[in-house]
Amino acid sequence: MSQRYTLYKMFHFTEKLDSLPLTCSRLLPPVHVRIKPTNVCAHRCYYCAYRVDNLQLGTQMDARDQIPAIKMFEILEDLDEMGVQALTFSGGGDPFYYKPLLSMLKWLAGSSIRFASLTNGAKLEGELAEMFSSHGTWLRVSIDGWDDESYACYRGVRVGAFTRLMNNLAAFARLGGRCHLGVSLIVDRLNVTHIGGLIERLHDIGVESIKVSPCVISNSGQENNAYHALLFDLVQEEVDRMSTQLGKDSIEVFNAFHRFDDKFDKTYDWCPYQQILTVIGADLNVYTCQDKAYTNHGRLGSIREMRFKELWFESKAKFFRVRPGLHCCHHCVANQKNLALIEYLGNEPEHQYFV
Repeated sequence: MSQRYTLYKMFHFTEKLDSLPLTCSRLLPPVHVRIKPTNVCAHRCYYCAYRVDNLQLGTQMDARDQIPAIKMFEILEDLDEMGVQALTFSGGGDPFYYKPLLSMLKWLAGSSIRFASLTNGAKLEGELAEMFSSHGTWLRVSIDGWDDESYACYRGVRVGAFTRLMNNLAAFARLGGRCHLGVSLIVDRLNVTHIGGLIERLHDIGVESIKVSPCVISNSGQENNAYHALLFDLVQEEVDRMSTQLGKDSIEVFNAFHRFDDKFDKTYDWCPYQQILTVIGADLNVYTCQDKAYTNHGRLGSIREMRFKELWFESKAKFFRVRPGLHCCHHCVANQKNLALIEYLGNEPEHQYFV
Protein backbone atom coordinates (compact mmCIF):
# COMPACT_ATOMS: atom_id res chain seq x y z
CA MET A 1 0.00 0.00 0.00
CA SER A 2 1.31 3.47 -0.87
CA GLN A 3 2.13 5.73 2.08
CA ARG A 4 0.08 8.86 2.64
CA TYR A 5 1.75 9.93 5.89
CA THR A 6 5.48 10.46 5.28
CA LEU A 7 8.04 13.19 5.95
CA TYR A 8 9.56 12.78 2.51
CA LYS A 9 6.90 14.13 0.13
CA MET A 10 8.80 17.41 -0.11
CA PHE A 11 11.80 15.73 -1.74
CA HIS A 12 9.77 15.27 -4.92
CA PHE A 13 10.08 19.05 -5.44
CA THR A 14 13.83 19.49 -5.82
CA GLU A 15 13.65 22.79 -7.71
CA LYS A 16 11.64 24.27 -4.85
CA LEU A 17 14.02 22.86 -2.23
CA ASP A 18 17.07 24.29 -3.94
CA SER A 19 15.42 27.75 -4.04
CA LEU A 20 14.82 27.92 -0.26
CA PRO A 21 18.05 29.49 1.09
CA LEU A 22 18.36 33.26 1.30
CA THR A 23 21.52 33.01 -0.81
CA CYS A 24 19.39 31.86 -3.75
CA SER A 25 17.87 34.82 -5.61
CA ARG A 26 14.86 32.79 -6.80
CA LEU A 27 11.59 32.78 -4.85
CA LEU A 28 9.19 30.09 -6.03
CA PRO A 29 5.52 29.74 -4.99
CA PRO A 30 4.54 27.45 -2.12
CA VAL A 31 3.79 23.86 -3.05
CA HIS A 32 0.86 23.66 -0.64
CA VAL A 33 -1.34 26.31 1.01
CA ARG A 34 -3.63 25.90 4.01
CA ILE A 35 -6.58 28.26 4.08
CA LYS A 36 -8.67 28.84 7.17
CA PRO A 37 -11.81 30.24 5.50
CA THR A 38 -13.73 30.73 8.76
CA ASN A 39 -13.17 30.56 12.49
CA VAL A 40 -16.77 29.46 13.10
CA CYS A 41 -17.34 26.00 14.55
CA ALA A 42 -20.35 24.54 16.34
CA HIS A 43 -18.26 22.02 18.30
CA ARG A 44 -16.48 22.86 21.56
CA CYS A 45 -13.87 20.13 21.90
CA TYR A 46 -12.25 20.36 25.32
CA TYR A 47 -8.75 20.02 23.83
CA CYS A 48 -9.15 22.44 20.88
CA ALA A 49 -5.94 24.47 20.82
CA TYR A 50 -7.75 27.43 19.27
CA ARG A 51 -10.38 27.66 22.00
CA VAL A 52 -8.82 26.73 25.34
CA ASP A 53 -6.76 29.14 27.43
CA ASN A 54 -3.98 26.75 28.48
CA LEU A 55 -2.74 26.02 24.92
CA GLN A 56 -0.68 28.52 22.92
CA LEU A 57 -2.27 28.28 19.47
CA GLY A 58 -4.46 31.07 18.17
CA THR A 59 -3.85 33.64 20.89
CA GLN A 60 -5.19 36.40 18.62
CA MET A 61 -7.95 34.46 16.87
CA ASP A 62 -11.34 36.14 16.54
CA ALA A 63 -14.01 33.44 16.31
CA ARG A 64 -16.15 35.73 14.13
CA ASP A 65 -13.60 36.11 11.31
CA GLN A 66 -14.16 34.69 7.85
CA ILE A 67 -12.73 35.43 4.42
CA PRO A 68 -15.16 37.40 2.21
CA ALA A 69 -16.21 35.39 -0.85
CA ILE A 70 -14.84 37.97 -3.31
CA LYS A 71 -11.47 37.89 -1.59
CA MET A 72 -11.47 34.10 -1.54
CA PHE A 73 -11.97 33.94 -5.32
CA GLU A 74 -9.07 36.38 -5.70
CA ILE A 75 -6.87 34.14 -3.56
CA LEU A 76 -7.81 31.05 -5.57
CA GLU A 77 -7.02 32.85 -8.81
CA ASP A 78 -3.60 33.79 -7.44
CA LEU A 79 -2.85 30.24 -6.31
CA ASP A 80 -3.77 28.85 -9.71
CA GLU A 81 -1.74 31.48 -11.57
CA MET A 82 1.29 30.96 -9.30
CA GLY A 83 1.26 27.20 -9.82
CA VAL A 84 0.43 26.12 -6.28
CA GLN A 85 -0.09 22.36 -6.33
CA ALA A 86 -2.41 21.73 -3.39
CA LEU A 87 -4.86 23.49 -1.09
CA THR A 88 -6.17 22.27 2.25
CA PHE A 89 -9.11 23.92 4.00
CA SER A 90 -8.61 23.81 7.76
CA GLY A 91 -9.44 25.59 11.03
CA GLY A 92 -9.64 27.92 13.05
CA GLY A 93 -13.20 26.87 12.64
CA ASP A 94 -14.67 24.10 10.52
CA PRO A 95 -14.40 24.83 6.77
CA PHE A 96 -17.79 23.21 6.13
CA TYR A 97 -19.44 26.04 8.10
CA TYR A 98 -18.14 28.52 5.51
CA LYS A 99 -21.18 29.36 3.40
CA PRO A 100 -19.33 30.11 0.10
CA LEU A 101 -17.46 26.76 0.27
CA LEU A 102 -19.56 25.04 -2.39
CA SER A 103 -18.85 27.82 -4.90
CA MET A 104 -15.14 27.57 -4.08
CA LEU A 105 -15.14 23.81 -4.71
CA LYS A 106 -16.85 24.22 -8.07
CA TRP A 107 -14.20 26.75 -9.07
CA LEU A 108 -11.39 24.50 -7.86
CA ALA A 109 -12.83 21.52 -9.75
CA GLY A 110 -12.08 23.41 -12.97
CA SER A 111 -8.55 24.34 -11.94
CA SER A 112 -5.29 22.41 -11.67
CA ILE A 113 -5.18 22.73 -7.86
CA ARG A 114 -5.74 19.58 -5.82
CA PHE A 115 -7.88 20.24 -2.77
CA ALA A 116 -8.63 18.61 0.56
CA SER A 117 -10.20 19.50 3.90
CA LEU A 118 -10.24 18.83 7.60
CA THR A 119 -13.70 18.77 9.19
CA ASN A 120 -15.74 17.47 12.11
CA GLY A 121 -18.04 15.87 9.52
CA ALA A 122 -21.30 17.31 10.85
CA LYS A 123 -22.00 19.02 7.51
CA LEU A 124 -20.53 16.34 5.25
CA GLU A 125 -23.72 15.85 3.27
CA GLY A 126 -25.61 16.97 0.19
CA GLU A 127 -23.88 18.75 -2.67
CA LEU A 128 -20.79 19.54 -0.58
CA ALA A 129 -20.22 15.84 -0.02
CA GLU A 130 -20.84 15.08 -3.68
CA MET A 131 -18.33 17.73 -4.82
CA PHE A 132 -15.65 16.43 -2.50
CA SER A 133 -16.33 12.83 -3.46
CA SER A 134 -15.99 13.60 -7.18
CA HIS A 135 -13.22 16.20 -7.17
CA GLY A 136 -11.43 16.28 -3.80
CA THR A 137 -8.18 14.43 -3.08
CA TRP A 138 -8.86 13.67 0.58
CA LEU A 139 -11.04 14.45 3.58
CA ARG A 140 -10.01 13.86 7.18
CA VAL A 141 -12.66 13.87 9.91
CA SER A 142 -11.71 14.33 13.57
CA ILE A 143 -13.25 11.87 16.03
CA ASP A 144 -12.81 11.20 19.74
CA GLY A 145 -16.04 9.78 21.19
CA TRP A 146 -17.09 6.18 20.56
CA ASP A 147 -20.89 6.53 20.99
CA ASP A 148 -23.54 9.25 21.24
CA GLU A 149 -23.01 10.01 24.92
CA SER A 150 -19.20 10.13 24.88
CA TYR A 151 -19.11 12.16 21.65
CA ALA A 152 -21.53 14.71 23.12
CA CYS A 153 -19.35 14.97 26.22
CA TYR A 154 -16.14 15.53 24.24
CA ARG A 155 -17.60 18.13 21.90
CA GLY A 156 -20.40 19.92 23.69
CA VAL A 157 -22.97 18.83 21.08
CA ARG A 158 -26.35 17.16 21.38
CA VAL A 159 -26.65 13.46 22.01
CA GLY A 160 -27.21 11.80 18.64
CA ALA A 161 -24.49 13.76 16.80
CA PHE A 162 -22.22 10.70 16.73
CA THR A 163 -24.86 8.55 15.04
CA ARG A 164 -25.44 11.27 12.45
CA LEU A 165 -21.68 11.50 11.84
CA MET A 166 -21.41 7.74 11.27
CA ASN A 167 -24.30 7.99 8.81
CA ASN A 168 -22.55 10.86 7.00
CA LEU A 169 -19.31 8.89 6.68
CA ALA A 170 -21.10 5.78 5.44
CA ALA A 171 -23.08 7.81 2.89
CA PHE A 172 -19.88 9.53 1.69
CA ALA A 173 -18.15 6.18 1.23
CA ARG A 174 -21.13 4.89 -0.79
CA LEU A 175 -20.75 7.77 -3.24
CA GLY A 176 -17.71 5.91 -4.52
CA GLY A 177 -15.80 8.96 -5.73
CA ARG A 178 -12.06 9.53 -6.05
CA CYS A 179 -11.74 11.33 -2.70
CA HIS A 180 -9.87 9.42 -0.01
CA LEU A 181 -11.88 9.33 3.25
CA GLY A 182 -9.77 9.43 6.40
CA VAL A 183 -10.27 9.94 10.12
CA SER A 184 -8.07 11.63 12.69
CA LEU A 185 -8.67 9.66 15.89
CA ILE A 186 -7.75 11.80 18.91
CA VAL A 187 -6.84 9.62 21.89
CA ASP A 188 -6.85 10.42 25.61
CA ARG A 189 -7.26 8.45 28.83
CA LEU A 190 -11.03 8.26 28.44
CA ASN A 191 -11.27 6.64 25.00
CA VAL A 192 -8.05 4.59 24.82
CA THR A 193 -9.87 1.33 25.62
CA HIS A 194 -12.40 2.01 22.84
CA ILE A 195 -10.09 2.70 19.89
CA GLY A 196 -10.07 -0.89 18.64
CA GLY A 197 -13.84 -1.04 18.40
CA LEU A 198 -13.98 2.40 16.82
CA ILE A 199 -11.34 1.52 14.20
CA GLU A 200 -13.30 -1.62 13.32
CA ARG A 201 -16.54 0.32 13.00
CA LEU A 202 -14.94 2.99 10.82
CA HIS A 203 -13.46 0.28 8.59
CA ASP A 204 -16.86 -1.36 8.22
CA ILE A 205 -18.55 1.86 7.03
CA GLY A 206 -15.88 2.55 4.40
CA VAL A 207 -13.24 4.79 5.98
CA GLU A 208 -9.96 4.21 4.12
CA SER A 209 -7.36 5.48 6.60
CA ILE A 210 -7.13 6.37 10.28
CA LYS A 211 -4.47 8.55 11.84
CA VAL A 212 -4.20 7.87 15.58
CA SER A 213 -2.90 10.92 17.47
CA PRO A 214 -2.51 11.95 21.12
CA CYS A 215 -4.70 14.63 22.60
CA VAL A 216 -2.57 17.69 23.40
CA ILE A 217 -3.29 18.76 26.97
CA SER A 218 -0.47 21.25 27.60
CA ASN A 219 2.16 23.46 25.97
CA SER A 220 4.75 21.42 27.87
CA GLY A 221 6.16 18.29 26.25
CA GLN A 222 6.92 16.83 29.67
CA GLU A 223 3.34 17.33 30.85
CA ASN A 224 1.95 15.75 27.68
CA ASN A 225 4.27 12.75 28.07
CA ALA A 226 3.33 12.32 31.72
CA TYR A 227 -0.38 12.38 30.84
CA HIS A 228 0.03 9.80 28.07
CA ALA A 229 2.77 7.69 29.70
CA LEU A 230 0.56 4.66 30.35
CA LEU A 231 -1.12 4.90 26.94
CA PHE A 232 1.76 4.67 24.45
CA ASP A 233 2.16 0.89 24.61
CA LEU A 234 -1.60 0.31 24.78
CA VAL A 235 -2.17 2.34 21.61
CA GLN A 236 0.68 0.62 19.73
CA GLU A 237 -0.65 -2.81 20.68
CA GLU A 238 -4.18 -1.90 19.58
CA VAL A 239 -3.03 -0.40 16.29
CA ASP A 240 -0.96 -3.49 15.53
CA ARG A 241 -3.85 -5.78 16.47
CA MET A 242 -6.38 -3.96 14.30
CA SER A 243 -3.97 -3.69 11.36
CA THR A 244 -3.47 -7.46 11.48
CA GLN A 245 -7.16 -8.23 12.01
CA LEU A 246 -8.47 -5.94 9.26
CA GLY A 247 -5.58 -6.30 6.85
CA LYS A 248 -3.18 -3.54 5.90
CA ASP A 249 -4.47 -3.55 2.33
CA SER A 250 -8.07 -2.83 3.40
CA ILE A 251 -7.39 0.17 5.69
CA GLU A 252 -4.34 2.24 6.59
CA VAL A 253 -3.96 2.73 10.34
CA PHE A 254 -1.14 5.21 10.93
CA ASN A 255 0.14 5.48 14.48
CA ALA A 256 1.07 9.11 15.15
CA PHE A 257 0.67 8.51 18.89
CA HIS A 258 4.27 9.33 19.75
CA ARG A 259 6.08 10.86 22.69
CA PHE A 260 6.45 14.62 22.58
CA ASP A 261 9.83 16.29 22.66
CA ASP A 262 10.59 16.98 26.33
CA LYS A 263 12.06 20.29 25.24
CA PHE A 264 10.80 22.37 22.33
CA ASP A 265 14.16 24.12 21.83
CA LYS A 266 15.27 24.42 18.20
CA THR A 267 18.89 24.16 17.13
CA TYR A 268 18.48 25.89 13.76
CA ASP A 269 18.06 29.59 12.99
CA TRP A 270 15.76 29.58 9.95
CA CYS A 271 12.58 27.76 8.92
CA PRO A 272 12.74 26.47 5.33
CA TYR A 273 9.40 24.66 5.49
CA GLN A 274 7.33 27.87 5.64
CA GLN A 275 8.18 28.46 1.97
CA ILE A 276 6.81 25.02 1.06
CA LEU A 277 3.58 25.12 3.06
CA THR A 278 2.09 28.43 4.15
CA VAL A 279 -1.13 29.38 5.94
CA ILE A 280 -3.80 31.99 5.14
CA GLY A 281 -6.00 32.87 8.10
CA ALA A 282 -9.63 33.94 8.21
CA ASP A 283 -8.32 37.32 9.40
CA LEU A 284 -6.62 37.77 5.98
CA ASN A 285 -3.16 37.47 7.46
CA VAL A 286 -0.60 35.06 6.01
CA TYR A 287 1.25 32.96 8.59
CA THR A 288 4.43 30.89 8.61
CA CYS A 289 2.67 27.70 9.73
CA GLN A 290 -0.34 26.25 11.54
CA ASP A 291 1.50 26.34 14.88
CA LYS A 292 1.95 30.11 14.61
CA ALA A 293 -1.37 31.00 12.98
CA TYR A 294 -3.11 33.89 14.73
CA THR A 295 0.07 34.97 16.55
CA ASN A 296 2.27 38.04 16.02
CA HIS A 297 5.49 36.08 15.60
CA GLY A 298 3.96 33.94 12.87
CA ARG A 299 2.52 36.78 10.79
CA LEU A 300 4.20 37.20 7.41
CA GLY A 301 1.88 40.01 6.34
CA SER A 302 -1.69 41.02 5.55
CA ILE A 303 -3.53 40.52 2.25
CA ARG A 304 -6.46 42.68 3.28
CA GLU A 305 -5.29 45.48 0.98
CA MET A 306 -3.16 43.50 -1.46
CA ARG A 307 -3.19 40.24 -3.37
CA PHE A 308 -1.62 37.08 -2.01
CA LYS A 309 0.79 36.80 -4.95
CA GLU A 310 1.99 40.37 -4.34
CA LEU A 311 2.73 39.67 -0.68
CA TRP A 312 4.42 36.37 -1.48
CA PHE A 313 6.80 37.71 -4.11
CA GLU A 314 7.50 41.18 -2.66
CA SER A 315 10.49 40.04 -0.62
CA LYS A 316 12.24 36.84 0.36
CA ALA A 317 13.56 38.40 3.56
CA LYS A 318 10.20 38.00 5.37
CA PHE A 319 10.69 34.22 5.44
CA PHE A 320 13.80 34.70 7.57
CA ARG A 321 12.31 36.93 10.27
CA VAL A 322 11.27 33.96 12.39
CA ARG A 323 14.27 32.52 14.20
CA PRO A 324 13.19 29.09 15.46
CA GLY A 325 15.81 29.05 18.21
CA LEU A 326 14.31 32.26 19.61
CA HIS A 327 10.67 32.28 18.52
CA CYS A 328 9.61 28.63 18.28
CA CYS A 329 10.15 27.16 21.74
CA HIS A 330 6.86 25.27 21.43
CA HIS A 331 5.49 22.25 19.61
CA CYS A 332 6.27 22.44 15.89
CA VAL A 333 4.54 20.18 13.37
CA ALA A 334 7.34 20.84 10.86
CA ASN A 335 10.34 20.33 13.16
CA GLN A 336 11.43 16.96 11.73
CA LYS A 337 10.91 18.24 8.19
CA ASN A 338 13.01 21.31 8.91
CA LEU A 339 15.80 19.19 10.35
CA ALA A 340 15.80 17.04 7.21
CA LEU A 341 15.73 20.09 4.91
CA ILE A 342 18.57 21.84 6.70
CA GLU A 343 20.70 18.70 6.49
CA TYR A 344 19.84 18.34 2.77
CA LEU A 345 20.61 21.99 2.00
CA GLY A 346 23.80 21.94 4.08
CA ASN A 347 25.32 19.17 2.01
CA GLU A 348 28.92 19.79 0.88
CA PRO A 349 28.59 19.97 -2.95
CA GLU A 350 31.91 18.31 -3.72
CA HIS A 351 31.00 15.34 -1.54
CA GLN A 352 27.42 14.78 -2.66
CA TYR A 353 28.53 12.40 -5.40
CA PHE A 354 29.91 9.94 -2.86
CA VAL A 355 26.56 8.40 -2.11
